[in-house]
Amino acid sequence: MGIFSSIVNAIFGSKAAAAVPGASAAASAAPAGAAPSGSSAGAATATASAATAAPAAISKADVEAIIAKIESDRGVKYNWRQSIVDLMKLLDLDSSLGARKELAQELGYKGALDGSAEMNVWLHKQVMEKLAEGGGKVPASLKG
Repeated sequence: MGIFSSIVNAIFGSKAAAAVPGASAAASAAPAGAAPSGSSAGAATATASAATAAPAAISKADVEAIIAKIESDRGVKYNWRQSIVDLMKLLDLDSSLGARKELAQELGYKGALDGSAEMNVWLHKQVMEKLAEGGGKVPASLKG
């Protein structure tokens, strides 16, 4: 499992994700009533396939609310809204330069893997965007 997968699991695998309205609505949405049998079976299969193929995006605000809930539940204060190191620390993940280099490679960073402010700012932005875009799922391009 990659570093980004660990971040996703630490955030969306938590109880905090269930506490945020809308954050898991796409994953738990189901038809209100049972449809008559026949032609609806194909539609249900197509809907299930579409949901699996393209996870519903959530807003960056929803992602931040989930992370804020984790921070509140743990009773700690980190600068996770701006710092990739603090975000990883909050999630009890390795925030060392080696771990950040690995994350940078997973996410396609093209600059020097030296732990510079430029690299760290880019990492934080990419992680927050990909968390929102994936709606709590690891994109297929990052699985491996």
